[in-house]
Parts: sequence; C-alpha cells; structure tokens
Amino acid sequence: MNDAALPFDPEMLDRLAEVTVRVGLNLQPGQDLLMTADLETLPLARRIAAAAYKAGARLVTPLFADEDMIVARYEHAPDESFDAAPGWLYEGMAKAFEGNTARLAIKGDNPMMLASQDPAKVARAGKAGSIAAKPAMEPITTFAINWSIVAYPGLGWARQVFPGLPDEEAVARLADAIFEASRVKTPDPVAAWAEHNAALRARREWLNEMCFDALHYTGPGTDFTLGLAQGHEWKGGSSVSKNGVTCNPNIPTEEVFTTPHAQRADGTLRATKPLAHQGSLIEDIEVRFEGGKIVEARASRGEDVFLKLIDTDEGARRLGEVALVPHGSPISQSGVLFYNTLFDENAASHVALGQCYSDCFTDPGQSAESLAAAGGNSSLIHVDWMIGSNRIDIDGLDADGNRTPVMRAGEWAHSL
Repeated sequence: MNDAALPFDPEMLDRLAEVTVRVGLNLQPGQDLLMTADLETLPLARRIAAAAYKAGARLVTPLFADEDMIVARYEHAPDESFDAAPGWLYEGMAKAFEGNTARLAIKGDNPMMLASQDPAKVARAGKAGSIAAKPAMEPITTFAINWSIVAYPGLGWARQVFPGLPDEEAVARLADAIFEASRVKTPDPVAAWAEHNAALRARREWLNEMCFDALHYTGPGTDFTLGLAQGHEWKGGSSVSKNGVTCNPNIPTEEVFTTPHAQRADGTLRATKPLAHQGSLIEDIEVRFEGGKIVEARASRGEDVFLKLIDTDEGARRLGEVALVPHGSPISQSGVLFYNTLFDENAASHVALGQCYSDCFTDPGQSAESLAAAGGNSSLIHVDWMIGSNRIDIDGLDADGNRTPVMRAGEWAHSL
C-alpha cells in the first residue's frame, strides 16, 4: 500500500518507526536486526528498516507471513502437517541471536483468522511451533538480547475492533488508537517515552522495596492468593538486556511485572477481558488453582481451545508472570477492546500461563535448576490473560501475612 492510499497520516508511521528503533530496540550501531511481520504491515516495516539503517544497523533481515497462506494450511494441508514446524528456521534465528542480533516483531494480523478452523489442529500446530521455536524463544525469555514488539493497523484486525464501520474508517480508528497508546502523537515521542519510563521505574522500585511474599486479589468471581518467587524482581518500562542495551520490549507498555511462584497459587480467578489466542476468542475464563496448578477451568466461549492450551505440557497449568496495570491507564481509558494481547494486557492487570521470565530475579543468571527451586515455571507456552478491572482490589502480603494495599478499585493505592 502506498502512502496516498493510507487512511491515516503517514507521518505517524515515521514517528512510530523512530520510536521503535530508538526506544523499543535502542538499536546499536553495527548491530543486525531480525524482523518478523505480516505482509500487510509493509508500510511500517519499510520505515523501520530505513530508520534502523540510519541508526547504523549492519543488516536488517525481514521474515514475512501472509494470512491467506496461513489459512490455506488449515483448509488443504494433510493431517500430519499440524504436528510439524520449521525447526531449521528457529535454529537459524537462535544462531543470529547468539551473534547479538536484535529482534523485532510487528503485529497487525487478524486476531480471529483461525476462528473457524478446527481447534484441535490449531492446538497441535501451536504446540509443534512452540517446541520448534524454543531455541529462538530462550534469548527472549532470558532477555539475552534487546528486543521489542510494535503494532500496525491491519484491516482484519480493524474489522474485529470496529465492526460495522467502513473499512477505511475502521483502519483509521485503529491507527489512531495505536498511535495514541504508543505516544507518537506527542510533540516529542522519544522524550515522552523517557518520562513514562521514569514513572514505571519509580513504581517497580517501590514494589521491590516492599519485597512482598504474595499478592491477594479480591473482586467479582475472584478470591486468589499468588505467591511470588524467591528472589523475584519487579520490572517494567525500559530495562537493560544481558547484552548491555537498554530497551523497551513492548511498545506500548503500562505494566510492572515479575515472576510468581509456580507452586503457590490458590483460589478462584476470573478473567475481566476476552483472550484472543491463535485465531480464537476465549471469553469469561474462570479457573480454580490449588498448589499453583489449575484444577478447574471453564469459559463461555472457546473453552475447548483454552482446555487444550493448558494441557500443552506440565507447566501450562501454572503461572509464569504476574503484572500490575492501573485501570486508569490510557489504553484502558480509551475504551477500546483490541483483541490483541500487546494492547489489552496494558489495559488491565494480568497473569501469564506458562514460561517465566528468568530476568525477573535479583540473580538473573542462575541455572535452570536454581530457577525452578526459586519457583520459576517452565513451559512451551507463555500466554497472558487479563484479570484486572475497576472492581478488583490487590493487597501485598509479607511473610507473616501482614497486608499492604497495592491497588484499590483497580488503581494504585500507594502514592509515589
């Protein structure tokens, strides 16, 4: 699509590309960049490549996907296709990351592209992909390299978010929401991100000073206690990756997050927003945890997809991340349900099933055995789902059970 055909101001894409390279990735001179994207995101991908080279990138390598080709697999491929994945590709990506290549994902795909496909095939393909991708995912979950995710207003996505609107208007509305959330509509987006990162840093520093043993959530359908991993550390906003580069893994971001204890989750928990996962919509998730593990689960829509998800492996029924987001965050206040985890997770406090981030520890270099002993979870999946709203209260508990208000009615209870 050329600039004249875009139903929004193309200058906003220039600004988003600059934020992506300078803030999201903080790409270093001489560093390579591996970029994955959908074909529809080309207007942004091209700008990011140009901005990367202007910043001194040595080589930008794009890998593109296409919705029609993805759907064609489910409609025409033989059954054995859904237990296969291109391991050679992920091995190559892992080798690139070993050489300090930065990683970027541009998300703009239709979140419901696989909604009409066989959920069993979707689950099988997802599991095969997760197994094959593990070498390429490890540098991400361990924060070994600088990486980031940004978004582009794809048509299928826009139709889902703004149903009933003419296509151009839907894309324009989604674009405006993305640009607003990504802070590129401000006079100086890079400076705006510096200010925002400072605010998130102050919040995570308070949480680290408190060093809570657990969090207790109460609200409609929720009475849930989540222990925190031993030696956990809260992160949020910009962070320093192990290669020494300060980057923002998510554009946008409103969260502070850390690692929960995989064996210490008990009680009932109800989702407050739908979860779009692998092309299916899962609504009204309700689960019960015992000893860190989901022992009961249901959903009003997409329950079969959710049940297959939590049966991916032993760690899929346990939690690998907990994140706090105020209900007053700009993404929440926009009133837009994005059907995209990058945005919806920044509109509400959330947890993630599956793999933990080993970087969220005071000793991020510990062995896999030490990580597990501290409570870190291991799994092929990492799937965020939203549990926060203006009806949720959260208390921090110390080792003796003493309570400190953390959130009341979805807002921070502690002034900085």
